[in-house]
Formats: sequence, structure tokens, C-alpha cells
Amino acid sequence: MSSRHLSRSIAMQTLYQWDFNGKDNKNIDKLLSRNISEFAPSTGGDTFAMNLIEGTVKNIKKVDAHIVKYAPEWPIEQITVVDRNILRLGIYELLFSTEVPPKVAINEAIELAKTFGGHSSGKFINGVLGTIYEKEHLDKNK
Repeated sequence: MSSRHLSRSIAMQTLYQWDFNGKDNKNIDKLLSRNISEFAPSTGGDTFAMNLIEGTVKNIKKVDAHIVKYAPEWPIEQITVVDRNILRLGIYELLFSTEVPPKVAINEAIELAKTFGGHSSGKFINGVLGTIYEKEHLDKNK
């Protein structure tokens, strides 16, 4: 597993816990530290995961608005906590971060969905992020 993929996994797990526990921003650093020590103790710290988490949380209203817009048949509260936070990471990387190309962000989100989500999570994540890429990213760059 690449270090960035591991960082995304840790970021997703941290966002999952943050979301599940009421989106308490005060505890997010503790959640990240605990996840790093449990899943990647040899790294000593994870700047990439922290950047993903901070960027996602900072832009949460805009990110969630994209979920509502591009998955209208799924009210955001009814999307599983895992899928919701994979989408959040994917949307953040796709639209707000410049660290990776858009297709890498989509592929990484799909891989997280296949690993952590349910049977159809990969297809769901792919559908939503693919549509966002088409409508937001490609249209913006025409």
C-alpha cells in the first residue's frame, strides 16, 4: 500500500469517527493521532492525512452541497457514514485540492470504497464523483 493511499485510509477513518461522534472539531487531532499510532505507527506523523482532513472539514458545507446536488436520490443522512466520508474526501481532492490529478482522486476514492464500503459502494462513489468531474471540473476547464 502506498503511503498516500495509507494516508487517505487514515483520513477516511478519522473523518468517519469525527462524523459518527457529532463532528466535534476539538477532538479531530486526537482521532488522527490515535489512527496513525494504530494503523501507521512507523510513519511518526502524517501531514498528507492531516491536510486532507483539515481541507475537507474547512470546506464541509461546500463538499456536502455537492453530495446533495449530485446524489439527489440519497439524502446525505441516509448515505452510510463510510460512503459519505469517502465522498467527502474524494470531492475535496477533486475540487478543492491541487495535490493530485482529478482522476487519481476519483480512483483513490473508489479503492477506499471497495476496501471499506459495502457491495455497491465502489459503483456509487464512482457514479457521484464521475458526474462531479464531468459537470464541475471539465465544464470549468472548457
